[in-house]
Amino acid sequence: MAKPDDRSDNVEKLQEMVQNTIGNMKAAEDTLQNPNLSEDQKEQIREKNERREETIGAMRNEIKDEAQDRLDS
Repeated sequence: MAKPDDRSDNVEKLQEMVQNTIGNMKAAEDTLQNPNLSEDQKEQIREKNERREETIGAMRNEIKDEAQDRLDS
């Protein structure tokens, strides 16, 4: 039997995911200071951080939606 869809803590989970992603971005920015990285490696890190920024935007939109759903319930 499938578990019921419990969305009661989605906002909190999403907020934690945003914070973790921001932390990963900061760590990646620190890594960019490593003089031993090749330009290819640096570019890969920059591209990954761009994707992280997009993901954060999507998660923040989902947080707004989930918070609104709570208000509407």
